[in-house]
Amino acid sequence: MAAAPILSWEGLSLQQGNGWLFRDLDIHVGPRDRLALIGRNGAGKTTLLKLLAGSIDADKGKRSVQPGTRIVVLEQDPFFTGFATLMDFALHGPDAPPRHEVEAIAGQLGIDMSRAADSASGGERRRAALARALASEPDLLLLDEPTNHLDLAAIDWLEAWLSRYNGAFVVISHDRTFLTRLTKATLWLDRGSIRRKEVGFGGYEAWMEQVYAEEARAAEKLDAKLKIEAHWLERGVTARRKRNQGRLEKLWEMRAQRAAMLSPQGTAKLGLAVDDAKSKAVIVADKVCKNFGDRPIIKDFTLRITRGDRIGIVGSNGAGKTTLLKLLTGELAPDSGTVTLAKTLQGVLIDQQRSLMSPEKRVRDVLAEGGDWIDVRGVRKHIQGYLKDFLFDPGLVEARVGTLSGGERSRLLLAREFARLSNLLVLDEPTNDLDLETLDLLQEVIADYDGTVLIVSHDRDFLDRTVTITLGLDGSGKVDVVAGGYADWEKQRQQRTVSGKPKAASAPSAPPPPPPPPRKGKLSYKDQRDYDLLPGRIEELLAQIARDEAALADPALYTRDPAKFAALTKAIEAARAEKDAAEERWLELAEQVEG
Repeated sequence: MAAAPILSWEGLSLQQGNGWLFRDLDIHVGPRDRLALIGRNGAGKTTLLKLLAGSIDADKGKRSVQPGTRIVVLEQDPFFTGFATLMDFALHGPDAPPRHEVEAIAGQLGIDMSRAADSASGGERRRAALARALASEPDLLLLDEPTNHLDLAAIDWLEAWLSRYNGAFVVISHDRTFLTRLTKATLWLDRGSIRRKEVGFGGYEAWMEQVYAEEARAAEKLDAKLKIEAHWLERGVTARRKRNQGRLEKLWEMRAQRAAMLSPQGTAKLGLAVDDAKSKAVIVADKVCKNFGDRPIIKDFTLRITRGDRIGIVGSNGAGKTTLLKLLTGELAPDSGTVTLAKTLQGVLIDQQRSLMSPEKRVRDVLAEGGDWIDVRGVRKHIQGYLKDFLFDPGLVEARVGTLSGGERSRLLLAREFARLSNLLVLDEPTNDLDLETLDLLQEVIADYDGTVLIVSHDRDFLDRTVTITLGLDGSGKVDVVAGGYADWEKQRQQRTVSGKPKAASAPSAPPPPPPPPRKGKLSYKDQRDYDLLPGRIEELLAQIARDEAALADPALYTRDPAKFAALTKAIEAARAEKDAAEERWLELAEQVEG
């Protein structure tokens, strides 16, 4: 028998302007739910999260909360104005968490809570907000883009914390890897209604395709021409996802070619001059070193970047990602070694600052200087058709930038910058504020771009789907050069931890669980056997889940074989349950060993 919900909304309705944002939504959150809240930018995800929290009122509906339930919200942009330090922010209000709990979590996140709030970076503020939220001992966590501004180490820590967490959470995130690893059910907010499916984000896209296919069949029967026209966006996304399967296959081929060009140590073979017609080299770094004071940031880095390469740069905050990017683009000179750029290199920088577009400007002004036509890399296009390419309603051509959501402004910036003539794209955290459909679009545009791309990102799934080479920094000055995406770099790091030697990267795969820590305590025979064998079993289950989710992603599967679709869905749920139980069991044993 299912446990009673700790929070419910019945008949939830909210007006926005002259229409309804939501109407007659029924939502129930159980005490152990791990829910992904999915929906396009502008669908109302953040508003719905606030309604769940009780921080805003609905126009209709009844909200019920089980007595004693502690609900804690992690906002996407917490309000820090008026607080002297990050600790002052964390301890404000009548429901403030205990100071020692905040300090404990802050220590694990590596954040100094005495730092002045007004000068703290986005990443520091995000860590402080996390410390406040997680230290509050919540029964229900409402998380709005929790991985924004976090580096990879902090994201890994948060994933581990939420995996052990005994309460419920509802999370909005564009981080596919984060959602896939943690969620067990999905709330899909779509065109003012909500659907729930007892499958994590890994099965969401297959479910979405199933729903749209059923709607298309119904539309054909009902002569619903207007309804089909209203769905141009979703239908375009469906077609795009099918095309991207071919792009991924091409990406794997490119990675294999680049792997053959790299030496076993991961450094590129340097032989031909930059801009050689045969070599197609555009950037050549040779034995590059850069220090800040006594600290080495980049040590003895060598790489030859060719036309068409997609280079991902990853590492924790402060590891040197921005420094490496500036060295490769010629913005910063090395202390020793050389960086040579092709004479024909013409770059476009798309950074995480969206301040370049004035709020009073119209979309037409941003894209076409007030006109009707835009030059897209030398090809003239009508502005309304180009807007449609970037998932905008063409009717938004007269909209002011200030009326757009953060995600829409990010998409508009991408549309403007991708139109420019260039052969080098530099993307600094391009996935911030983008919804999942826009991420698909960005992957497509990058895949079709005929120049070279440099990407700094903490989005693991985005890198796995986009880049041919990953440059991984660990903060020591050493740069790993790996043919493949983030998963390939992570696999190499784990292999090096076990063997002490780097190994050649293989095809992208889910990273295996971490190796057992050194044994300090005694275990029984059965416990010791579980301790030794469970990591291997967890790895098998991760592989099984990945295989089943890949099969489930076939958009034609439900129509072709609904029984197999149902069987795969059940198998994924069972494997996830077994994996979670195995991880909890192994963590308990690890604590005994460490104790």
